[in-house]
Amino acid sequence: MDYAGLRPYASERQLELLDAIEAYGTVSAAAKALDIAERNARRMVQTLRKNAAQQGYSPEHHMTKPVPDGFVVSGVSTYYNDEGQPVGQWVKSRLSQDDRLVKIREAIDDMMAEYKGKARPTKPPKTASEDIVVAIPIGDPHIGMYAWHEETGENFNVSIAREDLLSAMNQVIKASPSAHKCLIVNLGDFFHADNSDARTARSGHSLDVDSRWSHVLKLGCMLMVDAVHLALKKHAEVEVINAIGNHDDHSSVMLASFLDAYFHNEPRVTVQPTTSKFNYFRFHKCLIGVTHGDTVKHMALGELMAADKAEDWGETEFRYWYVGHIHHSKKFELRGSVIVESFRTLAAKDAWHSGQGYRAGRDLNAIVLHKDFGEVARYRCDIRMARYG
Repeated sequence: MDYAGLRPYASERQLELLDAIEAYGTVSAAAKALDIAERNARRMVQTLRKNAAQQGYSPEHHMTKPVPDGFVVSGVSTYYNDEGQPVGQWVKSRLSQDDRLVKIREAIDDMMAEYKGKARPTKPPKTASEDIVVAIPIGDPHIGMYAWHEETGENFNVSIAREDLLSAMNQVIKASPSAHKCLIVNLGDFFHADNSDARTARSGHSLDVDSRWSHVLKLGCMLMVDAVHLALKKHAEVEVINAIGNHDDHSSVMLASFLDAYFHNEPRVTVQPTTSKFNYFRFHKCLIGVTHGDTVKHMALGELMAADKAEDWGETEFRYWYVGHIHHSKKFELRGSVIVESFRTLAAKDAWHSGQGYRAGRDLNAIVLHKDFGEVARYRCDIRMARYG
C-alpha cells in the first residue's frame, strides 16, 4: 500500500503512525514500536484511508483527484476501456457539513448586518427580584405551518400562530413575579419549514406551509422580537436560547443571529449563539439544559449534562432539562436529581398529524426558579385562555 500518499490527509497522531510504518515496514511492527494495540493501529489506518477517500484520494479505486479543503467527494464516475483501464473520470464534490454550517453562519451574519442595533436601549422596571428567574419554554411553535379546518378541525397559519404566542406570552408574563432575569427558551422547530422546498432536510417529508418561505422567516423573526419586548417590560434582563429543531436546522441559526443583531445596542438582552444541539443556563444552585430532543434519548440527558458542565454540575443542586419535539407534556426524574420535562406546543395539528390521531393539549408555561430552592411556582396559559384573553 502507498502509505506516503495518505500523508496530506493525516492528523499528527496518524502521521506518527505512518512514520513508524515507514521505519519498521509493517503496521504490526509499527504498533509494537509505538506501544499501541495492533487493532488500534489498523483502525487508525482504516480511518485515515476513509478520510482520504472522502477528499478524493483512493488510488486502489482509481481516485487520484483530491477536492479542495472544506469539500468532500459526493460521487465519482470512472470510465474504463475494454482492457479495464480507466480512461476518464467525473468527480462531484460538495462542502463538508462543518464547513457548510460555517458558510451558512457567515452568510446569515452578513444578511443581518442591516438590522444590527435596530432595538434601542430601554429603561428596566423599577423593581425586580434577583433571587428568582422566570423561564418561559416555548414548545415547537412551527411558524409557517398551514392547517385547514376541513382537514384538521381548525385553521392555522402565520397570523394565528403570532396572535396565539404573543397572547399566551403576555398572560404568563403578567401572572409571574417580576424577576431580574427572564429566560425565553425556544425549544426548536420554531419554523415549520427550513427551505422553500417545504420538505424536512433529513427525511424529505412534505410539509403544509403558509405563504412564501422568505416571508415566513421575516414574520417569525419579528414575532420573537415582540416576545422579547414583552419580557423587557417586566424583567430587568432577558436571555434567549434558540434550540435547533429537526424542522429548522438552519433557520434556527438564522433566528439567533437576527435577534443578536437586532438587540445589539440593548444591554438588557442576551442571545445565546445557536451553535450546538445542547444549550445550558446556570442560575446559582439551578442548572437548566435545553435541547429539542430529536437526537438523544431522554434517559441519557443526565449523563450528558454531567459531562458537558462538570463544574456547574458539582456546584448546583437543582438540575433540569427542557425539551420539545414530541408535543406532549412529560416529566420524570433521572439519577443525579435531574428532572427532564417535555413541553406542549401552541400550534395546531397539520393534516398528517391529524390523520395519525395526535390530540395533544396546547399551552405555554412560565416557570419560577429560586436561586436556593429550585422551581417554586409556574403559571400556565392554555390555548383557549390565550384566545379568550
